[in-house]
Amino acid sequence: MVYIMLAEGFEEAEAIVPADLLRRAGIDTALVSVEPGPVKGSHGIAVQADMTLGQIDLSKAEMIVLPGGLGGVKNLSRQAGIGHTIQLALEREVWVAAICAAPTLLAKRGFLQGKKAVCYPGMEDQLEGAVPQMDQGVVVDGHIITGRAAGSAFDFGLELVKALAGEEKANEVRHAVHY
Repeated sequence: MVYIMLAEGFEEAEAIVPADLLRRAGIDTALVSVEPGPVKGSHGIAVQADMTLGQIDLSKAEMIVLPGGLGGVKNLSRQAGIGHTIQLALEREVWVAAICAAPTLLAKRGFLQGKKAVCYPGMEDQLEGAVPQMDQGVVVDGHIITGRAAGSAFDFGLELVKALAGEEKANEVRHAVHY
């Protein structure tokens, strides 16, 4: 199961595009809100999540995805259990993916120490302990995938598919959406 975390102010493209691509690949994917009810994105698009943060079952997790959006990342980082959830996921070798401003959330908690990563341009000084790869749209280092910004949403989403289902499946999905 892939859990895509949504908090008010999330960047819609960075959550919905990967969710769509993962589901096209046949990978169980849930949109997860920090609170019950629809979650309003940074551009005013409200999304009804499939479950809340408290309903996540880490024993079934294959990946946790953190979309960007400054407000969304700020609101997600305020959740007491998010750091612990990410730590447990990484200890279990569950993939953790973050795009745009969200890699800074990983860096602030020490999860990017010595790892190659990318984030929204201009925020690289917040990738504390990471090795910034700002010339890349998507970076994979160990079980962590980071993406640059909304413009990288398709490449990011396809990399998530590749990590979980292989390159052939990612290419199949790429072809199906004519990307």
